[in-house]
Amino acid sequence: MGVLFSPGSASLARALRLAFTIAVVGGISGCRPGTAEAKRLDEACADGDMSACNGLAERLRKGEYVLRDEVRAGELFGNACKGGVGDACASLGLLHLHGDGVKRDTARASALFAQGCAGGALEGCTRLGMMHHTGAGMPKDVARAAALFRQACDGGNLLGCAELGVMHASAEGVPRDDARAASLFQRSCDAEIALGCLGLARLYAAGSALPKNDSIAATLLDKACEGDQTDACLELGVASEYGRGVPQDYYRAARLYDDACDDENGEACFRLAGLYEKGAGVWRDSVAAQRSFRQSCSSGYKEACDKVKKLQ
Repeated sequence: MGVLFSPGSASLARALRLAFTIAVVGGISGCRPGTAEAKRLDEACADGDMSACNGLAERLRKGEYVLRDEVRAGELFGNACKGGVGDACASLGLLHLHGDGVKRDTARASALFAQGCAGGALEGCTRLGMMHHTGAGMPKDVARAAALFRQACDGGNLLGCAELGVMHASAEGVPRDDARAASLFQRSCDAEIALGCLGLARLYAAGSALPKNDSIAATLLDKACEGDQTDACLELGVASEYGRGVPQDYYRAARLYDDACDDENGEACFRLAGLYEKGAGVWRDSVAAQRSFRQSCSSGYKEACDKVKKLQ
């Protein structure tokens, strides 16, 4: 087995051990199984075990039983990726996609996702499919995206299943099949994939392949919103504003719109502005309304831009 650290990089190994030690001193009990496993990975990684380096990098990225350190995580993912660990390539691609601890670089991210997918990392297949689906950093190719999502889902990656469900529900790259979409969404939502819960909620709300049920839809939207699906927060806000499946609650609607607006959802900003104009759930405030309309327009929501022009 090759040696992970060169003689000149011994300080990096010591730094990783120091990060582990600080985490323990900072209050994490050394007798907990997670702490012992982090220490084992640290030692195995220093001895050149690339799979251990990948595992340690994941803990550094998340701050699990070690101090969170995305820069070091990126270094270790890079070493493990070069050592043939496909999952490490996919994880490093995700860091590059968001600029976490490494330079933001969509071209580099897509190459790493492709490398990871080829190496058996299903997360890499899903992430590469997402880039093909949206055309982020590469030409949009919905057929290729659908094939990658199917590959990932068939292998057990449930985010891939949720993404494939979206494509079946919208007839992008695959024939429209609401029943198939419902099955994929249910499977992924059961595994706490927020996108799956959002897709399932939309089918219940529309009565597509599932009995129309606004209450179930609202419950699923709440679950998806808690999972950081901004569109779910917006749609739950609409349900709260109009009393669809939940009691009418303007205050809750305003809070949900505000949260989604902060995530640059243009429609949420527009709807929040409408509540400020009416004084529903918030104090009536024309200045705040105009600010939200402008924010909505800046996020690309055309109806808000038309409103801003009229207000000028």
